[in-house]
Amino acid sequence: MKLITKRLSTAVAAAAFAATGFAAAAQAEGELNILTWEGYTDPSFVSVFEEATGCTVTPTYVGSNDEYPAKLAGGGGVYDLVSPSVDTTTILMKAGLVEEIDTSRIEGWDDIFPQFSSHVGVNYDGGVYGVPYTWGAIPFMYRADSFDVAPTSIAQFWGDDSLNGKISLWDDKTNIYIVARMIYGTDVNVYDLDDDQLAAVRDKLIELKPAIRKYWSTAGELVNLYANGEVTISNTWGGYQSALLADEGIEMIEFIPVENADGWADAWQIVKDSPNDDCAYQWLNFSVSAEGQCGVVGVTGYSGSNPVALSTCLTDDEMMALNMSDFTYIDGLVLWEEPARVDAYINTWNAVKAAQ
Repeated sequence: MKLITKRLSTAVAAAAFAATGFAAAAQAEGELNILTWEGYTDPSFVSVFEEATGCTVTPTYVGSNDEYPAKLAGGGGVYDLVSPSVDTTTILMKAGLVEEIDTSRIEGWDDIFPQFSSHVGVNYDGGVYGVPYTWGAIPFMYRADSFDVAPTSIAQFWGDDSLNGKISLWDDKTNIYIVARMIYGTDVNVYDLDDDQLAAVRDKLIELKPAIRKYWSTAGELVNLYANGEVTISNTWGGYQSALLADEGIEMIEFIPVENADGWADAWQIVKDSPNDDCAYQWLNFSVSAEGQCGVVGVTGYSGSNPVALSTCLTDDEMMALNMSDFTYIDGLVLWEEPARVDAYINTWNAVKAAQ
C-alpha cells in the first residue's frame, strides 16, 4: 500500500492563524524548555504561541524514545515538557517523572480522538498524564529511481546483494517489532517476546548489518543519506522525510510491507515539578487548538489528534489523505505499547548495534 500522506504547505497553517487567533489566557511570561521531536516546535507556529502568550520556547530534539527516560532520570529539572510516544509515556508515568494533567484546563480536550484520549499511554492510576498531539505510521520508503519492481516485504533485505550497504534503519528498539512479525507472523504479540524470541530477532538483525549503511537518528540525517545517494531504502517517520526529500527533487515511495507497520501516537507530558506550570498549560492548549494542530500537521505531514481543530484548515480531501476521516487505517496498524520487559528490548537493540 502506498501512503498518500504528504506534508502540507505552511501556508495552510498561516491561513488558519489568520482566520482564528489563538485564544490565550492572560500573559504567562516564562520560558518553556521542551524535549521533543523535530517539527514539533517549528518557528512557523511557535512564533504565534510566543506572541500570544509571552512564553518563550526553547526546544531540544531527540532521535529516539529511549532518550526521554534517560534524560529525565539524569536531570529532568532541565525540561518542562516532553512529547514521547505512547510506548514510552507509561514508563515516565510509572517512574514518577511526569505530572498528572488537569484536563479541565485543556479547552480542546473533548475534541481529541477518543482512541487517543482514552489510551493506556495517557491514562494511569485513575489520572491523565498526557495530551495527545500527533499520530501516524512507521512505514518503509525507497527511492523511486532505484527499484524496477516495488518491494513488498522487509524479508527482501536479506539476501539481495543489490541492497548491500544501501539500507538504513532507525536507531530505535522498534525495529524489533517488525522483524519479530517477519519471523513469527503478524499475530505474534511483539510487545511480550520471550528470551528465545528476542535472541532470534537479535541474530536476524545482526545478520543484516553488512547491508546497513547507517542507523539514522534524526529526520535530517536520513534525508542527507538519500540526498547523497548513500541509501535507497529505509523505514521512516511516515509523511515527513519523504516530503523533505520531495523538496529536494527526490521522489520517494512509502509503503506498508506485508509484515504490517507500527502505528504511533505522541503526547505532551508535563515534567514533574516544572517551575513553568502556567506556560506549560498554555502550550498544551495551543497544541490541540486550530493553530497548533494546523501548524504541526502543516510542517510534518503527520495526522493530528484533534479533527475538529484540523477541519478549520484542511479540505475534506486533505482530511481523508491524513486518515482523519476513516479511523480504520490506524486500527489496521500495530499501535505501539510499552514492552512487557522494556529493559530486555533495549538490551537487545544495543546488542545489535554493538555486534561486529
